[in-house]
Amino acid sequence: MTVHLFSPDDLMQPVPYHHVAVATGSRHVYVAGQISRDAAGTPLAPGDLAGQTAQALRNTGAALRSAGASFDDVVRLTFYVTGWSPDKIGGFMAGVESVAEELGLPTPLPPASLIGVEMLFEPDVLVEVEATAVLDA
Repeated sequence: MTVHLFSPDDLMQPVPYHHVAVATGSRHVYVAGQISRDAAGTPLAPGDLAGQTAQALRNTGAALRSAGASFDDVVRLTFYVTGWSPDKIGGFMAGVESVAEELGLPTPLPPASLIGVEMLFEPDVLVEVEATAVLDA
C-alpha cells in the first residue's frame, strides 16, 4: 500500500480522520470538487445535507475508480459546506456514515478539512468534496 495514515499521540484525539498521511507512490490523482448531481446534472437530495454528502462521496468514489484508485489511496479530503455551523455536524456525519461501507471509506478517514463557505457555485449545492490520491503506478 502506498498510503500510510496515522495520528500522532500529541495531536487532538479522537477525531473522525487521521492527522497525517504519508504516500510513497508515483502517480497522483486529483479529483475536482464533486457535488450531489447525477451524470445528467440533475440535483439529488435537494435541501438534505446528509443526502448530498452521501451522493458527493459516491461521485468522488466514481471519479477515483475511473483513475484506478479507491478511498484506500486517498491522502487528503476537503469538504466545503455552505452556511456551516457546528449544529450541522450531525447531518454531515450521517451522510458520511451512510455510505462508508458501500464506498470502503477508511475509519478514521484520511486527513480531512471541513471548510464552511457562504455558498457554492449554485444555490442548491450544500456540500462539495475534493480528493487527492497517490498510487504506485
